[in-house]
Amino acid sequence: MKNKKDEEDVVSGTFTWVIDNFSKLKTDKHYSDVFTIGGFKWRILIRPKGSHDPESDVVDQLSMYLGVADASTLTPGLARYTHFSFTLVNQLDSSKSKIKRTQGFAKEFKEERREWGYKSFMPLCELYDCSAGYLVNDICIIEAKVEVFVNIGEQGSTVYATLESTKKERKGQESSSMISVQAADSSPAPMTPSFERKPPFLGTLSSEKVCNELTGELMEFMGLGKIEKAFVPLLEEVCSLHPSLIECLHKRNRKVSECAFTAFGELLHFLKTTRVKDMTEDACVRLQSLWEDVEMFRFDLAWLEPHVHSALDKKKFLERARRVKRLREDVDILDSEKKRRSAALAVTEADLEVAKRDLAKEEEGFVETDMDRELGYGMPSP
Repeated sequence: MKNKKDEEDVVSGTFTWVIDNFSKLKTDKHYSDVFTIGGFKWRILIRPKGSHDPESDVVDQLSMYLGVADASTLTPGLARYTHFSFTLVNQLDSSKSKIKRTQGFAKEFKEERREWGYKSFMPLCELYDCSAGYLVNDICIIEAKVEVFVNIGEQGSTVYATLESTKKERKGQESSSMISVQAADSSPAPMTPSFERKPPFLGTLSSEKVCNELTGELMEFMGLGKIEKAFVPLLEEVCSLHPSLIECLHKRNRKVSECAFTAFGELLHFLKTTRVKDMTEDACVRLQSLWEDVEMFRFDLAWLEPHVHSALDKKKFLERARRVKRLREDVDILDSEKKRRSAALAVTEADLEVAKRDLAKEEEGFVETDMDRELGYGMPSP
């Protein structure tokens, strides 16, 4: 494991976890040894037997989380701000290693959220595929890279530091040629499932779903800072209706205001450009993360909260809609089969009536006889 500190007060380190006899692990949860990065103690948690949601079609998945090892030292009301990534090493071809890393604002490790990670890191069927290279001689290798933001003052400054880090990550991703890297947002464990999240400012919706494409072009917003141009009309609209949004940040420095309204603008843009049919599990996780990012700035959002919660509930609606659709298809199939069989029954009944009439005609004047009786030749019986 190695640590380094740069001029932005970010301490980063990498921990490699080699797991022997992986297939023989008996527990549902398996923890790594404790390691220290940024002066804090961490550990990795995996669920080797996988996690499965019976209400969804998702197959059993390997789950992976980063957790605080010394949870008792977490100060109530304070948080550790961290970016991290997990690499499931492909031991046959390193270019095929599976990588997932956090995006957006740094994750807050605090008293009520001690673990963040990925419920669906990799399907177990892929992990246990002997030819895939992730499990060789029953050995699994996991690498965790952790970046901890330290020596940062007020919360707003911390948020600014994490946003600047996100911008650098985004630039690095645009030039990266690594094939198997997947940008994903992590979620707390084990309270809520986690799914991959697309990084902000990289429009993930198709052109027909987006009314204002994100171009990266910045525009001055009410003297508070430069904001993504596509966000400005949305911010102006809500700020005209809710002036307190501006008032609560007038006394803050420009950098904090830029971060606050950039996060708020991204949330509004998501709500404006996303349709009900697009609220997949992945989209719900992204919306939840956007909402938490905005809440950090303590806007008065009582008017918006019901809309966000309603949007998050759309996932349940879509799941029910899919079940209704499948049942309707089943009913249509059975109804068609019933009609087919009814038509066949009608033909059979008609054939039966014809056969009965033919039988009645043949039975007219027909006399039954003993089929076992001798034919004889005219001589009386003795």
